Amino acid sequence: MKFYDCSTAPSPRRARIFIAEKGIDIPTIEVDLRSGEQMKPEFAAINPYHTVPVLELDDGTRLHSTQGVWRYLEDTHPEPPLMGRDAREKALVADREWRMEMEGFTAVGETLRNSAKGMAGRAMTGKHGYEQIPELAERGRARLPRFFETLDRILGESEYVAGDFYSVADITAFVTVEFARWVKIGLTDQQTNAKRWYDAVKGRPSSSL
Repeated sequence: MKFYDCSTAPSPRRARIFIAEKGIDIPTIEVDLRSGEQMKPEFAAINPYHTVPVLELDDGTRLHSTQGVWRYLEDTHPEPPLMGRDAREKALVADREWRMEMEGFTAVGETLRNSAKGMAGRAMTGKHGYEQIPELAERGRARLPRFFETLDRILGESEYVAGDFYSVADITAFVTVEFARWVKIGLTDQQTNAKRWYDAVKGRPSSSL
């Protein structure tokens, strides 16, 4: 296998943490997003969507999304389980991961990509350029404090985001908290449940990647 990564980008980081938690050794190829390497014909031949992560399987199949990478590696390397152990857990992990991504991760992306000067004309990832919409950045900033409130409430009911076990829901939530620093929004001192969880997850070796 080959893993196409960008060490500074949050989306491939979610896959990178997953790979580390599984203890899998996969050769990594760094893609320099800052210089626009993902837009070059050579990378377009690998991923026509011009994004990372990409996982290339031994048979040449290429997976172009974090969720695709997760699903394949969970099935081929089931221990430790990161997407649930039975039907109930799998459904709960999927449910919570979706909420972390939709209410948190995308809100940071919406804020950053519609406000950062370096992303002018690149308000969406991928092949096509889109102009920034300042109102979307404002909406993202309004969404994030509410996301942190939701995260704190959930973590007041369980040790981890989807229960008493670490899962992909925690990976997305953790990367979101760190990603939000790019737009200078974070957990408050009053959100003690989320802070307790964040400190615990940050202590995992995979979180340093």
